[in-house]
Amino acid sequence: MGIEAAYSPAEMMTAVAARELRDGEVVFVGIGLPNLACNLARATHAPNLVLIYESGAVGAVPERLPVSIGDPSLVTGSLMVCGMADVFQSFLQNGRMEVGFLGGAQIDRFGNINTTVVGEYGRPAVRLPGSGGAAEIAIHAKRTVVISRLSRRAFPERVDFITSPGHVARGGTRRQLGMPGAGPVKVVTDKAILEADDATGELVLAALYPGVEAGEVCAGIGWTLRCRPGLKQVDPPSTAELALLREVLDPHRLYLKG
Repeated sequence: MGIEAAYSPAEMMTAVAARELRDGEVVFVGIGLPNLACNLARATHAPNLVLIYESGAVGAVPERLPVSIGDPSLVTGSLMVCGMADVFQSFLQNGRMEVGFLGGAQIDRFGNINTTVVGEYGRPAVRLPGSGGAAEIAIHAKRTVVISRLSRRAFPERVDFITSPGHVARGGTRRQLGMPGAGPVKVVTDKAILEADDATGELVLAALYPGVEAGEVCAGIGWTLRCRPGLKQVDPPSTAELALLREVLDPHRLYLKG
């Protein structure tokens, strides 16, 4: 299959997320775009990434794209397979996870993530899957990268329910609340990259994708978005990255569709 000049938002997000990973890091990863990003990084600049999945596969090298967290392909080439309790207690809570990937229905001004309910908790408009391991990842991973498409519904000033804590939650900071990890340091969207401000913990605009203006990003945010001085420009996916995504990692477009 030939590589087209254009790329989709999903391909851009995956490539950008992959570039956030450094060789040799231990990554707590889920299924979907985060998994694709990790495998793209491993196929390009970070061959020694160690991927750990919630289901207990440690150091997996799946021969095909897994379709769920319980997919048996995740045990292929694993360094070990253990129970969920061991993953959380021995690896995550023990401070061994360098990077955690998260997504959510809502992400607010201070990086708090909602995957529980939309609306009032007692009478929600939408009931979501809940935390799973997300809250533990947000608390304990040395740093967290969030992947989400921009919209005012997905980025309100304040989430309806804090499932996974960001930098300021109900008036308390991560340090005041005793959280060891750095929290969501970057949010990779389909238009730009947001970063947590070191002083306030507030998400700010740090970099724009090709052809995107700052006003377009601000229109998808539910608060007055501040910009870092000298906004960076993000490079589009390279021909090599697109070839890997389309021909090797997700040839059937299971996660890259749309």
